[in-house]
Amino acid sequence: MKLDSTELTPVVNRLKRAQGQLAAVTRMLEEGKDCKEIVMQLAAVSKALDRAGFAIIASGLEQCIAREDTTMDKKELEKLFLSLA
Repeated sequence: MKLDSTELTPVVNRLKRAQGQLAAVTRMLEEGKDCKEIVMQLAAVSKALDRAGFAIIASGLEQCIAREDTTMDKKELEKLFLSLA
């Protein structure tokens, strides 16, 4: 299954933002910033990664429904969803 690159542009942007947030968390740790601020930033990074993953899976699922010649079965799609849980 190949995902449409135009649909994935927002996902790529989200991942780049998450990458920047993660770099900020590393900096915060190195600078000895407040634990509460660090945990809040980590939560934001985690949520951004989850949303990116779900968007990728949703796009793939949409393609699977649109095409009958898909190589992914229900069990594989379920495994993908559960991998983000």
